Amino acid sequence: MIIAPEIQKAIASGDPVVALESTIISHGMPYPKNVETALKVEKTVRDNGATPATIGIIDGEIVVGMTPEQIEDFGKKKGIAKVSKRDLPIVCAKKLYGATTVSATMIIAKMAGIKIFVTGGIGGVHRGAEKTFDISRDLKELGEVDVTVVCSGAKAILDIPKTLEYLETEGVTVLSYKAEKFANFYSLATDGPVDYAFQTPEEAAEILLTKEKLGLKGGVLISNPIPEEMALPHEYIDSIVDQAVEEAERQGIKGKDATPFLLKRIVELTGGKSLESNIALVCHNAELGAKIAKELSAKRR
Repeated sequence: MIIAPEIQKAIASGDPVVALESTIISHGMPYPKNVETALKVEKTVRDNGATPATIGIIDGEIVVGMTPEQIEDFGKKKGIAKVSKRDLPIVCAKKLYGATTVSATMIIAKMAGIKIFVTGGIGGVHRGAEKTFDISRDLKELGEVDVTVVCSGAKAILDIPKTLEYLETEGVTVLSYKAEKFANFYSLATDGPVDYAFQTPEEAAEILLTKEKLGLKGGVLISNPIPEEMALPHEYIDSIVDQAVEEAERQGIKGKDATPFLLKRIVELTGGKSLESNIALVCHNAELGAKIAKELSAKRR
């Protein structure tokens, strides 16, 4: 594993660091929007007092803190593997390029000593999972890995009530920033409950620090609703998602290929509106994640 010198120094000094995934670069958006977004998210983290650490795998080497040139390469390169926990030993052993999902990014962040990770939306329980058993590894990682994940809920293509039930079973604390309900990715809120709605980054940091002091294992999930001005109407986006899911089923697209296909199709069906909303929510999460990391760092000193 290669940890960039800037990241090493920040971790050793107890300064705030925020982990960022690379799947959004290689599988989440088209070029050049993917690279522009990745760099914008990094800048947002810096502007709010933390050091960004974009994580990916290059020629089998885990990189914590990718350079702008590496991010550009990632954005252009075709055929990059989408890497979850099960894929890590294969991609590293075979010296391949790999884009880390929420699951793999959490594991690597823990290895590197990074406590806060920002993403767009987590994976979860897929629609029809009672028949397919299609449940993202992200949820198991949240139950097992001591990393806090800041997101705008679960991806819109998922079954949110079942996802929240699974998180409860895994014992994952679900917090929300200034909202009583779980975030709804492109839209403002679901009907799903959260365990607690905090009002300031300092309050969130206090809860995270208390969890550490209690010796509780596993992650914490922080739900951060999309900025209201960028939210899409729930009924509108739901009908789009339903159409995309139906097309995927008809074409036999499933497993790890399903999410990239669905997200791409949703962008097409919304005329690019969902892409702009996705960028807005990731940057919004980066701002909150950096502020929480900064507060957490200050409380540990």
